[in-house]
Amino acid sequence: MGLPFDISYVFSFMPKLASTLLLTLGIVAGSLLSGLLLGLIAALPRLYRVPVLQQVSIAYASFFRGTPILIQLFLIYYGLPELLKTVHIDVTRTPVLVFVILTYGLHTGAFVSETIRGAIMAVDRGQVEAAYALGMTGPQAFLRIAAPQALAIAVPVLANQTLALLKETSLAFTLGVMEMSGKAQSLARITQHFLEAYLALALIYLAVAFILEKLLLAAERRLLRHELPGEASGRFRLRRGLTLRKLASGLQGGSPS
Repeated sequence: MGLPFDISYVFSFMPKLASTLLLTLGIVAGSLLSGLLLGLIAALPRLYRVPVLQQVSIAYASFFRGTPILIQLFLIYYGLPELLKTVHIDVTRTPVLVFVILTYGLHTGAFVSETIRGAIMAVDRGQVEAAYALGMTGPQAFLRIAAPQALAIAVPVLANQTLALLKETSLAFTLGVMEMSGKAQSLARITQHFLEAYLALALIYLAVAFILEKLLLAAERRLLRHELPGEASGRFRLRRGLTLRKLASGLQGGSPS
């Protein structure tokens, strides 16, 4: 048991914990960027039903979604160097932070791949077909029609994944990374004020999560601004009920009504 509760320690611990906030946010940013890239790569074989690669993608997503992140950290940190030694690659001097970001990136990518796949499948296929009718190529139809709508659908899920990733970085200290959770544990052991240290840590996480939530909500509203009622802009806007498919048929057979 620690010493009696003293709230003054909460306020004295917060600046010390905040000094490691940049490291925590760096882990989140690096993991999220790598996770988005890996998630897109993993989603494509399933969307286009590529033989063999589709099964690899399914196995990858199943493993990283179905096992605890703590076990994944240990497997990557201790197992990957041993595996690479079999092909004469030595990574024993690689910084621990690289293994941490790699693990979180792989973990995030598994969830992102499912999000991307579901978001793209949710876009009305008729809109893509109408884009083809207007003369767009496959990549143009994807980038101009499917991708923006899929992104708007995926943003709320990606926002939740980002907030979950922020909290999951607290396990990085198990590999010796001195981020906020590791710093809190160190301060608690030194001062024997455990409750105060973890209360200060919780307040910082809460503040950061609140700010991230507001930023992501603003991004979501911006992406969905064309669907908000009563919002006017100087850009060309289709009338309510006039879909891209109707526009294409109108250009082919006459003016749209």
